Amino acid sequence: MYDFAAELFPLNRSITGEGVRQTLKMCSDRIAEADGVGFEIKNVASGTEVFDWTVPKEWAIREAYIEDESGNRIVDMAVSNLHVMGYSTPVDQWVDLDELKEHVFTLPDQPDIVPYVTSYYKERFGFCMSQKQLDSLAPGRYHMYIDSELFDGNLTYGELVLPGESDEEIFFSTYDCHPSMANNEVSGPVLMCELIKYVKSLKNRRYTYRFIIIPETIGAITYLATGDHLKHMKEHIVAGFNISCVGDDRDYSIVHSKYADTLADRVLLSVLKSHTDGKYSDYSFLKRGSDERQYNSAGVDLPVVCFCRSKFGEYPEYHTSADDMTLISPEGFQGGYDVMIQVVDALEYNRIYVMTQPCEPQLGKRGLFPTVSKKGSYDAVMAMMYFMTYADGRNDLIGISEITGVPVKELTEIVDKLYANGLIKIL
Repeated sequence: MYDFAAELFPLNRSITGEGVRQTLKMCSDRIAEADGVGFEIKNVASGTEVFDWTVPKEWAIREAYIEDESGNRIVDMAVSNLHVMGYSTPVDQWVDLDELKEHVFTLPDQPDIVPYVTSYYKERFGFCMSQKQLDSLAPGRYHMYIDSELFDGNLTYGELVLPGESDEEIFFSTYDCHPSMANNEVSGPVLMCELIKYVKSLKNRRYTYRFIIIPETIGAITYLATGDHLKHMKEHIVAGFNISCVGDDRDYSIVHSKYADTLADRVLLSVLKSHTDGKYSDYSFLKRGSDERQYNSAGVDLPVVCFCRSKFGEYPEYHTSADDMTLISPEGFQGGYDVMIQVVDALEYNRIYVMTQPCEPQLGKRGLFPTVSKKGSYDAVMAMMYFMTYADGRNDLIGISEITGVPVKELTEIVDKLYANGLIKIL
């Protein structure tokens, strides 16, 4: 995952354009390696009305730099694509330092790093640099040059639906609209690709799984507004997860659905509690910021939460050049992946189970209990005894985990053993 993130990192992505298409193709090729099944790439034309929004013009950029009178390039998009403001219009103009500063964005509170800045819905141009670099510029003339264009094109997204035994769906969404930032951008698509591989490997999938990679905000709105997506999703989605900032190794985070009462809230909380020994960050919907905003909006009301490692907006490198490949790690990806596959397994197993025998069954004759009774021998099967007590038709698997404190991951193994011995049935 880390190596794939390094491949995606240099691409100049925005809410539209070639960088998005390159990213989607690379992700699609990756998930199609084994079975040939990749993302279906779809386009929505500029000017399309999507609820209260309009799909914007497509943006293409070829070159952007500032140079001094000696021809020295002060900033250059070829060095970092964060040096140009996203969706900048063309410019080819010599200006003095004071006028140059009107078109330069910095972070005075973080003077050594370059900010990420965009202007999607108002035409302007701009550059980004560190405050320290701006302060170092001498009076004189500077050449601002941006070779870009806005034109009627498309908003592009990727979709994959993996059918299961049921038409009830589990939904996963992530975004591909930021340039070179590691945790806030490439980590989501990278983790989703590996999650798709895992779901493909499941035999007899209970649920149908819907995966989309979209540009943030306008992509989610466009997806919900086109075709019959919204109607279908409201009828079929039982749990959904927006995946964002999942490559670092400093935290685990949940941003709840707006009432924090969905199956998605319950399962992600359950997994995080056991996976982190309770050391995770818990944010209400009031702290939302990514596409969970759209999925929980009035009139949409889908059961979607957001999963992050360090949450967007909460770590100092967010939306800056410091969100680079040193911020994420193989260990960070592994932790995020482990949480998501545990979420999938928990959902697949989350049923209401009922014991088939009154009283405690004799586990010893089935090889499920030590046949020699001594101090400590009972401890090894206490989790199983807990499960059997509450497998009374009143609780689903996540509910039993909440009552007993036994992680869902451990309970799924118990379910397999008891089911194989005919001691439980699904209500």
